[in-house]
Amino acid sequence: MRISTAQFYESSAANYQRNFANVVKTSEEASSLVRVNTAADDPVGASRLLQLGQQASMLAQYKANTDTIKATLGQAESVLTGITNVLQRAKELAIGANNAGYTDADRQANAAELGQIEEQLLSLMNSRDENGKYIFAGSKGDTVPFTRNSDGTYTYNGDQVTLNLPIGDSMSMATNSTGWEVFQQAINTSRTQVTGSMNDGLVTLSDGQVSSNVMYNSKFRGGEPYTVDFVSGTQLRIIDGLGNDVTNEATQGGVITNGQNQTVSFRGVDMTLNFNDPAAPLAGRTFTLQGKPDTFNVSRGPGNPSSVQTTGTRVTDPVAYHASFPSGSAVLKFTSDTTFDLYAAPITADSQPVSSGTMVGNTATASGVEFTLNNTVADPLVNGDQFNVSVNTHETQNILDTVSQLKTALNTPTNGNAVEIQKQQAAMTAGLGNLASGLDQVSTSISSIGGRGAALDTQTESNEALVMANTQTQSAIRDSDPADVMTRLTLQQNMLQASQLAFSKIASLGLFNRL
Repeated sequence: MRISTAQFYESSAANYQRNFANVVKTSEEASSLVRVNTAADDPVGASRLLQLGQQASMLAQYKANTDTIKATLGQAESVLTGITNVLQRAKELAIGANNAGYTDADRQANAAELGQIEEQLLSLMNSRDENGKYIFAGSKGDTVPFTRNSDGTYTYNGDQVTLNLPIGDSMSMATNSTGWEVFQQAINTSRTQVTGSMNDGLVTLSDGQVSSNVMYNSKFRGGEPYTVDFVSGTQLRIIDGLGNDVTNEATQGGVITNGQNQTVSFRGVDMTLNFNDPAAPLAGRTFTLQGKPDTFNVSRGPGNPSSVQTTGTRVTDPVAYHASFPSGSAVLKFTSDTTFDLYAAPITADSQPVSSGTMVGNTATASGVEFTLNNTVADPLVNGDQFNVSVNTHETQNILDTVSQLKTALNTPTNGNAVEIQKQQAAMTAGLGNLASGLDQVSTSISSIGGRGAALDTQTESNEALVMANTQTQSAIRDSDPADVMTRLTLQQNMLQASQLAFSKIASLGLFNRL
């Protein structure tokens, strides 16, 4: 077989270039110890490295999220611990004020300190994070969560949305605790009321304290309103709303003594019975016991065209109210100067009114609730006027309202009057019960933060193990074995030298070298 000089040179050059390229590539690999630089180096390995790189990016994001959550949980826990300490001091003041030796002036001094505690609580509950966002406002970080109303009560302006961040492939965690959950949902132990005939102060029955929330909800609510009257000087009687005699469910079957500070327990509610005058007649003396009726806090919409405000609200039709009035909050929206619609809040593009109506004078009645407004001919309602309505069912109570009520009770002088003293003691008992409930709610929130922190630590350990495994797997696929690379490089260098020598030897065999 004949090989032309051109073929020989082309073959030799190609062989030399191939060997030289191999040496260069292996030299670079020996320098960087990276085996896979492009998909051509190892198609399967490159694909796997791409997947591992994506996982590494997600793990890095999970770490950033866990760091964020740890910081926010730590700040929230610190604030809640401060609030717990403040509430404990309020509890000490309330207990101290029950001292029989305290005068009105002493109690008013305690009330002054409670006023400072109230301001301190408001400040803590409106705490911000390092980015200037309110900690307890839910997803509405730029909205002040708690504000004081004109009547001294407090309103929560945030929402109930928790902000969740992923910390694992199938795990997310809330970064925040909402003010609604922490401060608004403390069980209200003073949500019953007693009204009575012959309110001459000779015989008094306190509003009562809920001692068993389960019993109250399962039995008390179903039988109200109750009538409490006296069969004799040693026996009271309780009749439920259907006319059934349920006295046997009261303490000692309704047996009483002619004295003071007697506890009457009935279906989860504790009341205090006082005979301020042992000779007081009992015949015809009747009390009505029931849960406090729902109340409403109404505020003007910020963009209302008119300056009209509500001056009063009341339930006029309990059946319609319980059937259709939105729970929690609602919006009363006027479609003209006399017509209106009631919506569940918040109003969205898909919202439909739950009821509609027409003004009668200065009142608008929607879903069994009557709203009285101060509209006049000079200042009428306008199409687009909105009123935001929050419903207070008295099931729960904001801890700020609890401290405010305690302050008011201590500021009210008794002047040694037995009835006023009993009213104040009842208010103090209610306040202490609600303080304990508020402390429990805050403690539950701190425990929730601790639980999330523990889960976060566990997930962090799992993520760190995944990061280590990911790094090792990437290294096994991408990185080179130094000994293998150096052996291969030596072989390729020898092959390159051999191709050079072979070219020189064969080139010397040409015809011109024989002339």
